[in-house]
Amino acid sequence: MSRVGKKPIEIPKGVTVSQKENFVNVKGPKGELQQQIHANISIAVKDNEVVVSRPDDAKENKSLHGLTRALIQNMVTGVDASYKKTLDIVGVGYRAELKGKNLLLNLGYSHPIYFIPPEGVTIETPTQTQIIVTGIDKQLVGQVAAKIRSFREPEPYKGKGIKYSDEYIRRKAGKTASK
Repeated sequence: MSRVGKKPIEIPKGVTVSQKENFVNVKGPKGELQQQIHANISIAVKDNEVVVSRPDDAKENKSLHGLTRALIQNMVTGVDASYKKTLDIVGVGYRAELKGKNLLLNLGYSHPIYFIPPEGVTIETPTQTQIIVTGIDKQLVGQVAAKIRSFREPEPYKGKGIKYSDEYIRRKAGKTASK
């Protein structure tokens, strides 16, 4: 039995979970999310808990069991509290600013980079060297943060670039270290 899959998901106040055919809908104070689930996995909503179960111990069903439970847990957490990723910009002259809802990045290239966030994700810049990506969909927040980071990934010699705030950059010694 999957250790993750057999744990019930607690539903906080203000959040509703419903199932229609192969789709699970989660509604909360921050918004609404929908996820398609595999036909072999069944979901039961009882007494402010969601229980995910599988029909047998086939390899595919075992892997889908924990996955489905984790996806529903992420949806419940997202509509209740939302997800947040913080990015730091390191480098002389590197900066970010918001132009309306769009993000303008100056990262040492010959041109500025304009990033238009997708629907359901908000971007904030409390300082010129910090970007905060928030939203209710965990996967989308992570994907947007990774896309922004990819514009100038941190390099190992001086540590310049865009990095996650909790990320540690392994530094390398330069050419002068060998002498």
